[in-house]
Amino acid sequence: MLGLDGVVAQQDNYRRGGFEQAWYNVRYKGRGRETVVQDRRVVSLSSLPFDRLAAYDAAFHPVPRPAFLRAWIRMPQSHSLGWWEGGELRGYGVVRACREGYKLAPLCADTPGIAEALFEALCARVPLVEPVFMDVPDCNLQATRLALTQGMEATFPTARMYRGPAPQLALSRLYGLTTLEVG
Repeated sequence: MLGLDGVVAQQDNYRRGGFEQAWYNVRYKGRGRETVVQDRRVVSLSSLPFDRLAAYDAAFHPVPRPAFLRAWIRMPQSHSLGWWEGGELRGYGVVRACREGYKLAPLCADTPGIAEALFEALCARVPLVEPVFMDVPDCNLQATRLALTQGMEATFPTARMYRGPAPQLALSRLYGLTTLEVG
């Protein structure tokens, strides 16, 4: 299986290459935030057992990716946070500097409330003047609602496409996609 996030206008070209659309994504743009009161359950991912993070991450990606994940949560100019409750990871997210502004990806959470708390804590680590981008699977209405209630604006769509069967992912708990760097 091979996946890509492609511009909608090129879908016919991707289909000729054997790719089929699984869903659409929408890129949203917002801004950094003032410091927020952070829930005590929001913790640095580096403080958590890595095996718990890898197990949680497996629901959102088609193959295990421990080397990618280790590098991803420790990259320079980034912040990685998780929601740790009752000895379990119930959500996590990463915000990182990119060519323009910051990208919030992935953002995975068991509930909309956890997603919102992680989103706010991550955006509070971005300077107020900097843009924040998040790619949302449009099939997750709670993710779209989060982006809109946080004052983000839709900028453009992409199509998640796969060569071979699309993997079964926990899309209802996936709020921000890791795009163009699937892993």
